[in-house]
Amino acid sequence: MGEELYLTPVTGALIVFAVVVCGHRFRLAWKDQAPGWQRRAWLFGVPAALGLLALGFLPLKV
Repeated sequence: MGEELYLTPVTGALIVFAVVVCGHRFRLAWKDQAPGWQRRAWLFGVPAALGLLALGFLPLKV
């Protein structure tokens, strides 16, 4: 079952880009703490965490 779960270099690069953008937006929401910042922090933090988990646990197929 695990043989079909892998990342290509392009999808890996796109996930890295998404993690960087979401992580930066998470940090800005946390730092500013404007009204509704918790919702924005969750909105950007969850995709960043899922992307890091995918990069950490899915193999890269070249």
